[in-house]
Amino acid sequence: MNRSVNRMDEDTRLRNAVKWRAARKPYSAVRLDQAVRKLVEEQVMPRQARFSRVSEAWDRLLPAQLSAHCEIVDITGGQLDVQVDSSSYLYELQLCSSELLDELQQQCPKVRLTKIKFVVA
Repeated sequence: MNRSVNRMDEDTRLRNAVKWRAARKPYSAVRLDQAVRKLVEEQVMPRQARFSRVSEAWDRLLPAQLSAHCEIVDITGGQLDVQVDSSSYLYELQLCSSELLDELQQQCPKVRLTKIKFVVA
């Protein structure tokens, strides 16, 4: 009895696997230039547009001396990641981080920034 149940389970799994394979859509060939163009238009360009607005606002807000020691490296999930070249500048940026965040939120509302994270490189 137990062996017939196992056999039935194996048959069911086999039928399901065959159905799954048959249901898969075959891959279609796509030209590389079309795939790259689509990637750039749908993912890179919108991200770059947001990134450049924040970067421009960042440069306007920070004094040149302080701006020379930090660099925006990423914007993900509402978090602005900034790389700083020394801990002393990191400290200065942390002191004014809430004001910077408020200003960036006002100047770049579409980016929806919620946090600035500073990291020493």
